[in-house]
Amino acid sequence: MSNREPPTHLEGFPASDGIALGRVRRVDWQVPEAPRATVPRGARHRELDRFERALQRASEELEQVKQRTEARLGPVEARIFDPQILMLEDPEVVEGTKRYISENRVTAARAFEWRMLELTELWARTSHTMVLDRLNDLHDVKLRVLGRLLGLPSPWDLGGGGDEVIVARELTPSFVARLDPERVRGLATDAGSRAAHWAILARSMQIPAVVGLGDIFDRTRDGQAIVVDGRAGSVVIDPDELEAQRFERRRTRISGWTRHAPAGAPETAVTLDDVAVTLRANLDLPGEARRAREFGSQGVGLFRTEFLAVGRHAGPGEEEQYRAYSAVAETFPSDAVLIRVFDLGGDKFPLFLRMPAEGNPFLGRRGVRVCRDEPGLFLTQLRAILRATVHGDVRIMVPLVNTTGEITAFRELLDAAKEQLQGEGVPFRNDVRVGAMIETPAAALAAAELAAASDFLSIGTNDLVQYALAVDRTNTGLAHLFDPFHPAVPRLVSHVAEAGRSAGIEVSACGEMAAQPAGAVLLMGLGVDALSVAWPSLPEIRNLIRGCRMRDVREAAAGAIGASSTAAVRRALEKPLAGPPEPGLSPGDP
Repeated sequence: MSNREPPTHLEGFPASDGIALGRVRRVDWQVPEAPRATVPRGARHRELDRFERALQRASEELEQVKQRTEARLGPVEARIFDPQILMLEDPEVVEGTKRYISENRVTAARAFEWRMLELTELWARTSHTMVLDRLNDLHDVKLRVLGRLLGLPSPWDLGGGGDEVIVARELTPSFVARLDPERVRGLATDAGSRAAHWAILARSMQIPAVVGLGDIFDRTRDGQAIVVDGRAGSVVIDPDELEAQRFERRRTRISGWTRHAPAGAPETAVTLDDVAVTLRANLDLPGEARRAREFGSQGVGLFRTEFLAVGRHAGPGEEEQYRAYSAVAETFPSDAVLIRVFDLGGDKFPLFLRMPAEGNPFLGRRGVRVCRDEPGLFLTQLRAILRATVHGDVRIMVPLVNTTGEITAFRELLDAAKEQLQGEGVPFRNDVRVGAMIETPAAALAAAELAAASDFLSIGTNDLVQYALAVDRTNTGLAHLFDPFHPAVPRLVSHVAEAGRSAGIEVSACGEMAAQPAGAVLLMGLGVDALSVAWPSLPEIRNLIRGCRMRDVREAAAGAIGASSTAAVRRALEKPLAGPPEPGLSPGDP
């Protein structure tokens, strides 16, 4: 993969784990422009009929995509296409288009294009991530219907050879659902987010992806060598031979750790000086629990439940939620399963909630604040979680807590759910543990008080870094400022860990920081009891733990606490990272 052009390094956001080496295949999602034409007065009915047939055909196609996705990946992933199917029935889309056909005597294609432009303009007035995801669905629908009306070939048929890395301004769920992971090695986009529907599909298909790269589409050309690191969120265009070999060695090393992951019973991650560290998995979807178990996870440190709510026009029912939670609990009957109640707001909101327009959603109505305002939604969720406690050690995490009063109010809602189930004779464990998520500087500094009101603490590193540094973690233009090794971060984490020790309760950490070797070393050394990482990262982090000494880790963390810059923090962490054992070797082997 040698190249005479100098390498180009780009930093974005990790969206799907893994490392891909391949050749650029650019995909441009330019929506065709409808011809500017009017129709005779008597032809309006013909255009209305053409529009109805195009909607019907598009709906049938999406139902087929949904069915194929369910057969290939599962029902949760298949539900990603529901918003698009509903758009084809939405009066905003359908009636607005029909009105233009009838009143302006334009072709169905032109009328539909006008209406799509209007809705795009309306929805694009916010930079809210989930609104942008809805725009992505709208774009997908626009391509599909206009293609039918204009008689164009399908834009979703890729063709071509293998070992390709798709580079695009943005992708769509319909496109990604058709990809063959044996041929398409990775994805890299200018825009997008980890929560985008297509990114969720990429993770389920285990295709590495990096989003938010800004202008990678304009920087590349077909056939260029490219490396996509979906774990670190970085991309290298035209890597030189040494760089390509370095990524290949890392990919091979990770693959080796994966092959040697324990099958069946979870394996404790123990340092060379016999200190055990609990290593759990972060889950986005219930189906990931099985893979996490196969990779030796000791339970679930973060089960995100927003997949049940986001992108839907109606709230999830209790039975549907119970099935999801109990499936994960049954996969880990002897290990802790930490379920985070809906963390809505910020970059996640469902269509069935009337969320207020906010200039800065991350500082607005989100997390536990939505729980306070929507007690019915959360009461249903808590009933489902409580029912799942009979299947294992299920625990409940409360997001974005700042005060003990918020924990008290949450416990009152939980007690109401318990009282309802008890009155109905439904079994549950009354001793379910409730923990506060530490995600703001205020919560970190008040950790002693929160620990007194909680059964455990969980540090949400993604949000803690965001709020500590005042950097929007979804803003691609500020990616270089989102720095988990800023000196303020280890000091806040240390304060939380000390509060947990003093209270005699567990302190865990979840988020991207724990999946980075340097981040895992830092968290362990600061006294965090349990690490929770995306399930593909489990073998690497376990191998790291088994190859270092806790004595060195604590010494490195102490140095990081006293460091005055990011570079100094990273230098302090170098010794424990000097070299874990190679795949297949036991700790201490040569």
